[in-house]
Amino acid sequence: MSNNNQVAIIQKDITDDVNKSLTRLQDDGLQLPANYNASNALKSAFFKLREVKDKNGKPATEVCTRESIANALLDMVVQGLSPAKTQCYFIVYGSQLQLNRSYFGTQAVLKRLTNVKDIWSNVIFDGDVFDYEIDGGREKLLKHETNFLNRDNSILGAYAVVRTNDDEEILTVMTRKEIDASWSQAKTKNVQNKFPQEMAKRTVINRAAKAFINTSDDSDLLVEAINNSTENEYDNDRVDVTPEEEAKQQISENANAEELDIADADYTEVELETNKNDQQTPVDKVTKDMEDKQSQENYQQQGLAF
Repeated sequence: MSNNNQVAIIQKDITDDVNKSLTRLQDDGLQLPANYNASNALKSAFFKLREVKDKNGKPATEVCTRESIANALLDMVVQGLSPAKTQCYFIVYGSQLQLNRSYFGTQAVLKRLTNVKDIWSNVIFDGDVFDYEIDGGREKLLKHETNFLNRDNSILGAYAVVRTNDDEEILTVMTRKEIDASWSQAKTKNVQNKFPQEMAKRTVINRAAKAFINTSDDSDLLVEAINNSTENEYDNDRVDVTPEEEAKQQISENANAEELDIADADYTEVELETNKNDQQTPVDKVTKDMEDKQSQENYQQQGLAF
């Protein structure tokens, strides 16, 4: 049997399992975005997976366990993400496939929460006029004046604003020192050094997102899927504004990492555990964990909660 036929069989089997579990989750109350097509997203994911290789140049579909591929794809569709829109991407670590969100993906996920209307971020450059205050215990933006030429100056900080459905704007501010501390956990600083503006936005958006994700009234299934990929959010130096070919090269460089290293001090490292004696199918196992009423508490005890 040719390699292409083997890949096609793996794709069909895993896609069928993911779709079946997704149907069960939807029966339990999971709601996907109205304009989200899970089948198209899965096709796009497998198309991207053909380009993903491990450090030895072997395709992800050959070296990654069926369980990790199914888990990554299920987390993707539960969050309503699409690789075609650069909202998420896949990285190989040994025999494990991991789903990572870009900051575009985090913005999309936040907008799915019932109390979030919009979220955006800006960089504060040397020469900008920036002012904020503490109002009722919350940070409030007062002024940010900038100049086009300031974009070539050094970065002093960044901020993100979350607008709720009540049109309340909640501010999160990070200084350059705080951003650098967030980046300091990464093995390399290639992307941070090359694209500091976009990486600063990514860091502050994710910090702003934390309180909303775990204090929302949304489905636990969605929140757990978000938390699953949040742990991998800063594991790799990834930029989301590069041209297509440069982005492919960056993914290839990222795949050279052999083990997890969290690149944001705000997140807790979690070890990947594989139970070889588990006879459940990969997606059934994920579904059972999501349906367990105590799973959220268990995740918190393990340090997954923000």
